[in-house]
Amino acid sequence: MALIRFTANFDDLSTDKGFQFRFRCDKCGNGYQSRFQTYTVGLISDVLRSAGHILGGSWYNAGNGAYEIQRAIGGKAHDDAFAEAVEEAKQHFHQCTRCGKWVCPDVCWNAAATLCEGCAPNYDEEFAASHAQAKSDASRGQLHQRAQQTDYASGADLSADHVHQAPARPAISPMTDAANAPSIVGLPCTTCGTISNSKFCPECGHFYPRNRRLAAAEARIEALFTTGLM
Repeated sequence: MALIRFTANFDDLSTDKGFQFRFRCDKCGNGYQSRFQTYTVGLISDVLRSAGHILGGSWYNAGNGAYEIQRAIGGKAHDDAFAEAVEEAKQHFHQCTRCGKWVCPDVCWNAAATLCEGCAPNYDEEFAASHAQAKSDASRGQLHQRAQQTDYASGADLSADHVHQAPARPAISPMTDAANAPSIVGLPCTTCGTISNSKFCPECGHFYPRNRRLAAAEARIEALFTTGLM
């Protein structure tokens, strides 16, 4: 068989049921999927193997024999199917004579220049992109200029030993923070006063007696009924 000349950017979707390929544009990646070509030997081997599982014996051996036949001729059948798919897909691609890429005609082909848009960019598309980019660059430059005219640092201490620190969040443990959340209904700890509904106080570790925890649970249930969540 003669060598097949086409894009190397393709996916082989073939199975034991048949052959199918997806060819992709070398520039944008958009693809064209070839029609499915049924593999007759693969279907026959499936039937024989299925019969072999049911009937056993010679039927099972026949199924295995068909599978071996499929393995033996699968290479040539696959190549023939691929060659046919290439001829089918070529109608949906153009090859650039400058760079050699196969590209889709709808997005990546410059028909006026008869080259791909990577080699001969589309004037209108490039102008529109450059137009928007120029305005973006200009507005960024103008913002920088206006920022330069604004005093941001007149009150800053720039002495050699001064270090400017970002505001820090109050040091509260995650457990205490969760226990004090507004959605939590609990009872105050008799030792430190932290509101909680857990067995132990998340702040000081003091044990909540069982009757106090039951009271907290009743308060939570009552709160749910009051807010209409139950």
